[in-house]
Amino acid sequence: MESFFGSLKTELMEDGTFDTRQTARSALFALIEGFYNRQQLHSAIGYKAPTEIEQLAAAA
Repeated sequence: MESFFGSLKTELMEDGTFDTRQTARSALFALIEGFYNRQQLHSAIGYKAPTEIEQLAAAA
């Protein structure tokens, strides 16, 4: 979890602060759903991307 929050702060806060809370929410959603949940390699699943695991499961 600490690694996730470290990545989150690094990736999300590159440009500084957000103008509104909604802008922050949108950026957070885009980062988590667009990158972290789809492309980021996860140690718990053998350093594979979740989309790769889903494709393997669908093919089986």
